[in-house]
Amino acid sequence: MATVELTKENFERIVTESPMVIVDFWAPWCGPCRGFAPIYEKAAEAHGDVVFGKINTDQEQELAGAFNIRSIPTLMLFREKVVLFQQAGALPASALEQVISQAKTLDMAKVRQEIAEREQQEAQPQA
Repeated sequence: MATVELTKENFERIVTESPMVIVDFWAPWCGPCRGFAPIYEKAAEAHGDVVFGKINTDQEQELAGAFNIRSIPTLMLFREKVVLFQQAGALPASALEQVISQAKTLDMAKVRQEIAEREQQEAQPQA
């Protein structure tokens, strides 16, 4: 599958409708971004069951700001609308494959339970 250009107009729909989305925050002037692009494209071709999105931070400053992106490239992975991974810097192909594989095997019911427990603890008043 080819990569998809994400914008503030289509971002929410794609993340909501897709079981797994990997987002590459990049800019045309960024050397490491250009170096990472072929790795990302190759992974997109290998994983047709995953949406690989790209956000040009120059054009989508509001979207990049919403995620507090301070460094590019930054990679973010959503599974069932939950952010499971976020890291600045270009990943080598083997590390990207490892992130994808681990995300695919996670028990999302358990992840959601852990999130709910953490939120409940944070909501309780401190003594």
